[in-house]
Amino acid sequence: MTRNWRLFASLGLLATVVYTVNVSPVVNAACMLVVAGGSVWACFAGPRRHRAEPPGAWLLLGGAVLGCLAGVLLRPAVEDLPGLWPLLADCATISGYAMLCAFLTTMLRQRQSIDRNAVLDGLIVCVAGALVVGLLLAAPAAEISDRPEPVSFVAGLYPLFDVVVLMLLINLTFTATTWPVSLITLMCAMTSMFVGDTAYAVVGANGITYASPLFDAPFLLGFVLVGVTALHPSVTRFGLAARPPVQAWSARRIAVLAPALASPFVLLTLLDSTAERATIALAGLVIVALLIARAVSAVRSQAAAQLRAVHQAMHDALTGLPNRYMMGEEITRMLADGRQVWVLLLDLDAFKLVNDGWGHDTGDQLLIEVGERLRAAVPPAVPVAALGGDEFMLATVGGQAEADALADAVRNCFSRTFPVRGTELTITCSMGMASSPAALLPTSSDALMRDADTAMYRAKAEGPGSCTIFDAAMHAQVRERIDLEVALRKALGENQLSVAYQPIVDLMPGVPAGAEALVRWTHPERGPISPAVFIPIAEDAGLIGAIGDWVRQESLRQVGEWRTDGTVGDTFYVSVNVSGRQLLDPNLPLVLAAEMQTYGVPARCVAVEMTESVLVDSTGVAGRVLFELRELGCQVLIDDFGTGFSALGYLRRFPVTGIKIDRSFVTGLGSSTEDDEIVRAIVSLCRALGLSVIAEGVETRVQRDALADVGVTRGQGWLWGPAVPPAEFARHWHIKNAAALAGHDRPD
Repeated sequence: MTRNWRLFASLGLLATVVYTVNVSPVVNAACMLVVAGGSVWACFAGPRRHRAEPPGAWLLLGGAVLGCLAGVLLRPAVEDLPGLWPLLADCATISGYAMLCAFLTTMLRQRQSIDRNAVLDGLIVCVAGALVVGLLLAAPAAEISDRPEPVSFVAGLYPLFDVVVLMLLINLTFTATTWPVSLITLMCAMTSMFVGDTAYAVVGANGITYASPLFDAPFLLGFVLVGVTALHPSVTRFGLAARPPVQAWSARRIAVLAPALASPFVLLTLLDSTAERATIALAGLVIVALLIARAVSAVRSQAAAQLRAVHQAMHDALTGLPNRYMMGEEITRMLADGRQVWVLLLDLDAFKLVNDGWGHDTGDQLLIEVGERLRAAVPPAVPVAALGGDEFMLATVGGQAEADALADAVRNCFSRTFPVRGTELTITCSMGMASSPAALLPTSSDALMRDADTAMYRAKAEGPGSCTIFDAAMHAQVRERIDLEVALRKALGENQLSVAYQPIVDLMPGVPAGAEALVRWTHPERGPISPAVFIPIAEDAGLIGAIGDWVRQESLRQVGEWRTDGTVGDTFYVSVNVSGRQLLDPNLPLVLAAEMQTYGVPARCVAVEMTESVLVDSTGVAGRVLFELRELGCQVLIDDFGTGFSALGYLRRFPVTGIKIDRSFVTGLGSSTEDDEIVRAIVSLCRALGLSVIAEGVETRVQRDALADVGVTRGQGWLWGPAVPPAEFARHWHIKNAAALAGHDRPD
């Protein structure tokens, strides 16, 4: 379509030049039909191709061009006819102007851009333009006596029609934040038509209704520009809603209004009859009145804009509730009264699932419903604020009883389903509460809000729907967590992390079939820090991806060395854990393939482990990544099977090659019939699906023997040793000692 508007512009300009040369009436008519007909086609085809809105408006523009085309073609034929026959051409042209005005009005409504200030500006220009063309063109044309008065009257109206179109166009341009190419070409088209109408009005004042094809050239040029307007890709920006900013006395506005304001004074120097001066004075009064209304409107608009800005700065844009800043001001006022103040911060549980499952529009509507329900459930004296995201805050004055009553009111809000977009949604919230000291000890709204935030995060850790009251010990825990996060970032940059390897053993020979690579952190001052402590911190801080990448690269490098020096056999594999964040990287398979090639590790010797919870959200990018990893030839294992979202659907839907039975099911083997049957059922399921089975947490010979009895062939746990550094792993599990080690249950 980009080539279409360029081609149309070139052919249109060529036809306009040929028409102006006036080769013959037939050639002129052909040129007119080509240009105007092409413009009509463009108005019908261009916006539809680009899906410009609203489609009906562009049909009006095409109809306007068609009406003007009929007028131009009819005018030479009816010019010399007696009586009112010349009005046939005018009827067609005037209908075109009417449809053009309808097009501009429709666009203003579509853009939500009918602005009061712009309308007043347009009226000022319209009155001034009507005064000029009325006195200088329309009045002389109407006084011509050798033709019917209706013909003379209509001949003088054309500049007035242009003034009305100009007013609408001014509204459209003044309320547009940017000027796309299509708007500029439409403005040029209207200007060209205004020039043509003015030329006809000038000769019409002397009794001439048609002079030469040269007078039609501006109309042809206008048709060409209208066609370009409809064919240009920026036509889609016409219909976009553009709420206008406050209309200031900008240089662009003054440049348009100044000539209009000066026109009465200029006309007073040119015209001297009493009737003409009276008309000028009346028009001047109207212009002054409009100018005063414009000034008042500008002041009111500025005041309204300031009020809107203040409201937006103090309120949440989605729910309309006070925001964090305004809530802080309200809590400060409550603290100033000297009474105990309670702050309750709530966060919606699993709100991300609503956004992912039903869409962000449904999530936004749910937040609005929650805000309205909270506001209706608590007394008017209790402020309710929306802090952004899915967090809300409330505050009350009083003791523990008032705080508990407020918490109960909040719980009741979530005891009923939320009807949102035809769906009944059930959701809970985690609440954190904090209070100011009962005595008049110094405190602040920021401190209270921070304490409530700390308590809320503790409540979320305790489970959905929990409520926790802040105590001072939480501060130390928060500081401890922040210190660990800072130290972990430093550890990642200064190579303080290391990889330990725990053997995955074939049960009966007791020889390692592989090893799981596990990250370890030894703090330079605190010593070893448990993964159970720093892994959740890494996940919350967004470091888990970087740590996982480093562990994967280091373990592949190490296994590559072991394969080279004969420490491990050709079938030995390394198992690495991947997080849900890493699986969202579509480049992970390509990166892993390059790393395996670099370190000389075949894909069959690499296993990728993930928890069951990762599979819940694996229908998008993560799902494709899993399939690509399997296509590489890597093993895909589910870690801690049986503790999360276990479902047959995951095992069938995704390219899983094996599972690792969680240690909680292994502990009771040999002593608990129930655990025996659960493991037996898991093994039977995996056999039916062709999956491998590894038992985690094997610590005794009894557990090993029970696993072997139910068909488990591989195990991992302290029976064969903990995760150890690579040098120690190589020393204990060197392939040369495999035969000797096969008879032992534990390494020496």
